[in-house]
Amino acid sequence: MKPRADLLSIKDKVAIVTGGAKGIGYGIVYRLAEAGAKVVIADIDVNTAITAATTLRQKGWTAEPIKVDVASEKEISHMIRFAQETFGRLDILVNNAGIYPPKPVEQMSEDDFEKVMHVNLRSVFLATKYAAQAMKEQKSGKIINITSIDALHPSMIGLAHYDASKHGVWGFTKNSALELAKYNIWVNAIAPGGITTPGVQAMNQGAIQSAEAVEQFMAKIPMHRMGEADEIGKVALFLASDMSSYMTGSQIVVDGGALLS
Repeated sequence: MKPRADLLSIKDKVAIVTGGAKGIGYGIVYRLAEAGAKVVIADIDVNTAITAATTLRQKGWTAEPIKVDVASEKEISHMIRFAQETFGRLDILVNNAGIYPPKPVEQMSEDDFEKVMHVNLRSVFLATKYAAQAMKEQKSGKIINITSIDALHPSMIGLAHYDASKHGVWGFTKNSALELAKYNIWVNAIAPGGITTPGVQAMNQGAIQSAEAVEQFMAKIPMHRMGEADEIGKVALFLASDMSSYMTGSQIVVDGGALLS
C-alpha cells in the first residue's frame, strides 16, 4: 500500500480548472497546486487569473493563466492544447465554470436559457471531449465536474435554467464515466451547497431574492453556516488523488447537511 502522503500527492500532474481565478475555482486551484500539480487557471477574467497565478508562484507552486470563454468550442480546444504544449500532458480536468443569473421562467428569454446551458452544460461536454482525447493517449486521467445540490433538489425560485443545466451535468458525469472507464479515466462530480463566493454574494443582492429567502435557505443548513471555497477544494483534491482510486460516476455532496432538511 502507498503511504498516506503519497496517496494525496499529485506532484507533477497537470491540471486544468475552468473558472479557476476566484471563488470555488480558486479554492480548487489552490489545493491542487499545493499538492504538487502544475495548474492551468482558465478563466474568462484573465486579469484575475493572472493575479491568482502570481500568488501561487510566489509560494513556489506552478500555475499558468489563460483566458477562456467556456461557451466557445474553439477556446476550449485551445485550452487543452495550451496545457499539453506548456506542460507536456493533461492528467486532471476540473469543469467548474458556471453562471447562475436568477430569473423567473415567465421572464426568461430563450437567450437567457441558452446562455446558461452553453456555459454550464455544453462546456462540460466539450472540455470532456477534448480532454479525454489527451487522456486516452496516456491511458489515465481524472475529470471532476462541479454540479450543485440543485442537481438533486431545487434550492430556490428563479434558477430553473441553472437547475436544468446541473441535472444535465450530473447525467453527463455518470454516462461519460461509464464510457471512459475502460481507458482508466475516472469521472466524478462534486455537488456544493451554499458556498461563500463573490458570485453568490452578488446573487443574494439581486432583485428577485429577498433577505427572507436567504434566511430561509440558511435555516435549512444543519451546520448553520455557509461553506468556504476551500471546503470544495479539499474534496477536489481527494477526487484528483489516489485516495479516490475506486470511484467513478459518483457525486459527492458538500452542503453542510442542507439536503437533509
